[in-house]
Amino acid sequence: MSTNRTSLLSAFDELLQPERFKDYGPNGLQVEGKEHITRIVSGVTASRALIEAAIAARADAIFVHHGLFWRGMDGRITGWMKQRIQLLLAHDINLFAYHLPLDAHPTLGNNAQLGRVLGLEADARFGDQDLGVIGNGSFDDADALARHVEATLGRKVVLAGVPADKPIRRVAWCTGGAQGFFEGAIAAGADAFITGEISEPQAHLARETGVAFIAAGHHATERYGAPAVAAHMAQQLGLTHEFIDIDNPA
Repeated sequence: MSTNRTSLLSAFDELLQPERFKDYGPNGLQVEGKEHITRIVSGVTASRALIEAAIAARADAIFVHHGLFWRGMDGRITGWMKQRIQLLLAHDINLFAYHLPLDAHPTLGNNAQLGRVLGLEADARFGDQDLGVIGNGSFDDADALARHVEATLGRKVVLAGVPADKPIRRVAWCTGGAQGFFEGAIAAGADAFITGEISEPQAHLARETGVAFIAAGHHATERYGAPAVAAHMAQQLGLTHEFIDIDNPA
């Protein structure tokens, strides 16, 4: 079975509701390819490596969290940007990208899927555009939570502000580069906050407040939303889907 480009875009928009968000770049169809689509490849970022892998997989469309275009970037199509777009156009591949809408979807989004993988269920939201989530946890201390995150995601984490022998009962999280949500997580009553990255101020804030901060990797925390949405859409429309994970140490 196949669908057309317009129908697939409408289905993505209906599911993810990009009009609800003030975002850093365009959500939806970023590069137009062939009209009829039978095979979707999903990934985290529209890197050249993912595009080349999608070409090898004979994809008609790529669905990602991090697209090509961002607010304030240089608009010239040169260098690495030219190479990525040239590959997409040469092989007539559609590129769909959804940023904050993909983070926020209540069941298929990055936050919901990271919670599923970690065994955490959100019961409240906080932060800018309600992107942060918080729920109950049951860990002896921050070290136990950090070990659980490491074992589940398969990578080392950075743990800051470890309170001695303090049980973790409320865990907040927001995937990717959401270190700026830490103060909102503290105000929401979190004992620990999980995100992808840490900046210098968060280490001090974690020590001073007694709230643990876990940086588990931008890419590592955002590997789950794109394949969940693309697989859901493929099932709904009778398409073929493959998730291709391009390794990233960040």
